[in-house]
Amino acid sequence: MPFIFDSKSHFNLANLFTMVNITCGLIATYLITQENFYYAIILAWVGGAFDIFDGKIARTFDLSNEFGIQLDSFADFLSFVLVPVFLIFQAVYTHLEGGWFYLAGIVSIYYVISGLRRLIQFNINAEAGEVGKFFVGVPTPLGAILLWLVYLGYIYDILPGESVTMFMLIIGWLLNSRVKVPHP
Repeated sequence: MPFIFDSKSHFNLANLFTMVNITCGLIATYLITQENFYYAIILAWVGGAFDIFDGKIARTFDLSNEFGIQLDSFADFLSFVLVPVFLIFQAVYTHLEGGWFYLAGIVSIYYVISGLRRLIQFNINAEAGEVGKFFVGVPTPLGAILLWLVYLGYIYDILPGESVTMFMLIIGWLLNSRVKVPHP
C-alpha cells in the first residue's frame, strides 16, 4: 500500500485521518437528528482528535498537498462549524419562543457563514505544509470548543437560551477578527 505514504495520493495516511473526521461529523449530525446529543458530542470530539493527528501526520511524513488542504477545510466546516451549530439549534434554540427563536436562526446562519468565510480565507492564504506561529482570528476548532462550553453552560442551567444566542454571535465574530491565537 505505497499510496499511504505518497504525498500525491488522495488517500494518503493524513487524508485518511481527515476522512475519519468527516465520518465522525456525518454520524454526529445523524445522532443530533435523533436527539442523541451525548453520543453526537463524543463523536465530534473523536473527529477533533483525528483533525489534530491528520496535520501532524502530514507534516511528519511530508504528505501535505493541495487536496489535503481543501479536504481538511471541508472536514473542519462539517465537524467544527455545522455540527456544533446544528447541535445547539436542536438542543437549545428549539426551546426558545417568539422573536428569540428567529434571532437564534439568524445568528446560526451568521455563525455558519463566518466559519465558512474563515476556512475559505485560510485556504487562500495557506501554503502546503506551512504552519505559522499565530492564527489570525479564532480557528474553527477553537470556536467549536467555545460553543461546546456555552452548550454546557446551558444544560447545567448556568446560561439561558437567549445568552447562548449572544455567545454564538460573539464567537462567530471572533472567527474572522484580528485576534491572534497562538498555534500549538
